[in-house]
Amino acid sequence: MTDIKPLYWKPAPGIGYSVVRRPDGGMALTFTDLSDATIQHWHDFAMDHLLSSDRLTRNLYDLRQIKEIPEKAIHIAMEVNSDPAARYIRLAVVVNNDKLANAIREIYYAVMPETSAAIKIFTDMEAAEAWLSRPLDQMV
Repeated sequence: MTDIKPLYWKPAPGIGYSVVRRPDGGMALTFTDLSDATIQHWHDFAMDHLLSSDRLTRNLYDLRQIKEIPEKAIHIAMEVNSDPAARYIRLAVVVNNDKLANAIREIYYAVMPETSAAIKIFTDMEAAEAWLSRPLDQMV
């Protein structure tokens, strides 16, 4: 059995997201807001976490509580996912409606970095989990 990587995440005042370790060793992040403070904290956490990325992993971003996603948040996510270590990640992003899903796709997929994580946007949690559960050697 593979050792589970430490999470290195701690809640902070005024930060609108939480992180838990998934049973498969990946992370589940749940966002309640996308304030500048939240985006910056997440960016720093994600970049620190990528420093020790050494295996294929599955992450889930639950944005269903978010009503509007600022373009700034999408661009910061693109920056993080352009790190070469991100290519080891399969990331399911779950939003609460098709309008948000399409807005993310329109911006992100238009300029998706070549070294990016395998990312798919969902409006259904079960579909996201089914996609994440596929074997990791099938990253696309």
